[in-house]
Amino acid sequence: MRLGDFDYNLPEGLIAQQPHEMRDQARMMVINRATGDIVHDVFLNLPHYLKRQDVLVINDSKVIPAKLIGKKETGGLIEILLLSKKSEEAQKCSTWEVLLRPAKRVQIGARIFFESGCEGIITDRITDKKWLITFITRMDFDCFLNQFGVAPLPPYIKRKKSTSRDEDIDRYQTIYARMPGSVAAPTAGLHFSHHVINALEKNDVLIAPVTLHVGYGTFYPIETDHVENHVMEKEFFEISDKVSHIMNNASNVVAVGTTSTRVIESATDKNCKVKPGSSHTDLFIYPGYRFKRVNTLLTNFHLPRSSLFLLVCAFGGKDLIRKAYDQAIERRYRFYSYGDCMLIL
Repeated sequence: MRLGDFDYNLPEGLIAQQPHEMRDQARMMVINRATGDIVHDVFLNLPHYLKRQDVLVINDSKVIPAKLIGKKETGGLIEILLLSKKSEEAQKCSTWEVLLRPAKRVQIGARIFFESGCEGIITDRITDKKWLITFITRMDFDCFLNQFGVAPLPPYIKRKKSTSRDEDIDRYQTIYARMPGSVAAPTAGLHFSHHVINALEKNDVLIAPVTLHVGYGTFYPIETDHVENHVMEKEFFEISDKVSHIMNNASNVVAVGTTSTRVIESATDKNCKVKPGSSHTDLFIYPGYRFKRVNTLLTNFHLPRSSLFLLVCAFGGKDLIRKAYDQAIERRYRFYSYGDCMLIL
């Protein structure tokens, strides 16, 4: 299966640069896989499409302010994206796996300086892209990060240096996020407001939280010509006993986003039973995959040639999804993280 078959042309002006003024006012395309029908609506009306005792699976992972800007010893600026914590010798000394930009001429042992007298020391190079940095801070590292870190927005969202960090810190986060650990938002969940959650619960839709900490892999492009050769980065996930029981007794499991989908499918055995527990997943879902437990998918509009787009094509069918994307472009839907969404029934 060739990666080029999952390409499409998107006008740059359709890439959403700002969140919707109100979360639940995003446009929502509703796709019926059985009939091929496509309806255009708004996210506020999501409760109208779900039935009593449907199980809505949300990812409650919380985005950390994982991007830091520091200065090299030469005085040049360097951008750091935290990926995962490797060790914490003390509250004020913490080692992380990171991405660096620019990484040219960076050497092991180099020092990077931050505000408030904090510094980082590059201790190792893991791969061509990944490094280890030990941070030495004058305050608890989490306090340092919350004070000086910024939202790790994807590269297609542009921000001026003078832009306030506060709106993105708030809006690049779901309202139900509670488990810190992601370096990118589970964006299908960004549309939920308290009003929509309340309406779903009033209609007896069961809301089931799982956790998948979204990692570097969400930014990582597929670089192989043949889809089957791509390897996903491993990401931590967790499902409680209660939530697995709810899903195993459901007739319709609605996954909010590709992250929830991958959690559910990773935890489901060959008998289609969802197993509780925690683990890491590198599940790569592309056309030809047979879904075991997910019946309905809520998702945003994704980058061409991305693992997320391939997952949606696997769920909705490549031809139908291409038709839907053509309509979205024609009707000027907003694309990517801060964009609009589709509900695939």
